[in-house]
Amino acid sequence: MQDQYRRQIEYLRISITDRCNLRCKYCMPPEGVQWIPHESILTYEEISRVMRISTSLGFRRFRITGGEPLIRSGILEFLQNASQISGVEDLMLTTNGILLPDMAEDLKKAGVNRVNISLDTFDEDKFRELTRGGDIKKVFQGIHRSLEVGLHPVKLNVVVVRDFNSHELPRFMELAHDYPVHVRFIELMPIGISSDKRSDFVSIDEMKAILGLEGLKATRDIRGGGPAEYITSEGFKGSVGFISAISKHFCSTCNRIRLTPDGKLRLCLHSSNEVDFREVLRSNKSDDEVRDVFAQAIWNKPAEHHMNDQAWQDQRIMSQIGG
Repeated sequence: MQDQYRRQIEYLRISITDRCNLRCKYCMPPEGVQWIPHESILTYEEISRVMRISTSLGFRRFRITGGEPLIRSGILEFLQNASQISGVEDLMLTTNGILLPDMAEDLKKAGVNRVNISLDTFDEDKFRELTRGGDIKKVFQGIHRSLEVGLHPVKLNVVVVRDFNSHELPRFMELAHDYPVHVRFIELMPIGISSDKRSDFVSIDEMKAILGLEGLKATRDIRGGGPAEYITSEGFKGSVGFISAISKHFCSTCNRIRLTPDGKLRLCLHSSNEVDFREVLRSNKSDDEVRDVFAQAIWNKPAEHHMNDQAWQDQRIMSQIGG
């Protein structure tokens, strides 16, 4: 379906929980956050209904996120049912990787096509500090297991933070050279706990300079449909990609909206303008009536974000929005 700016919106990111088994510093404050009450979280049946209705509007790509989606009870059955919905062409999942060693094969059998795994450092101690207790060995085991069972492509999301992991970029590029993984370097966005971290920002141009990739031509043949600009070279089994949400934003080609765990349709990641879709779903409306609300929301999707010029505050944290 097109919005009023003639963008084809066909990608829905669905956060099924705000809860997580890690406490990453750039996502959560030290004291943690107040979890959304259980009764306010959309049921799997409600989420499946949204998916069915959205396919009638042309949605084809669906990414399941959190928090950490793999900790929600019953997720495998939900994914299996979701993968069988007519019109669902690409069912994806974003995870921190901790539970992947044990679940990758079951995810593949359930109909998940591919996974994105968050990994911001190779250093075991720094990872434990950043995540407040996470085991990086589990993440690497999850990456290897995902490759073994045929979840393809496997993408690694690396949020680049100055003086924390910016010096590790060459090592991530080596990983993409040696393994069929696609590393995506992401500019730090002013969301929630990261909203006052301007000094930590590293632009895509600076990342490319660190890696000596300024002159290489980008390719877009990596399966996905997202905003990343990918670069690969002879001898690479994978690729490196760049997501420039701040320095060179891609709003004019944005093809996605988000559904938060508590049923809000978020039309732009950085916009607090949300549609209370949970209320729509729980008000005995017919599928046609729900479809009309959905379509109107898409039509009203903002032209662009304002992360570059608005105050970087008063935002929900990423686990409450959906990564």
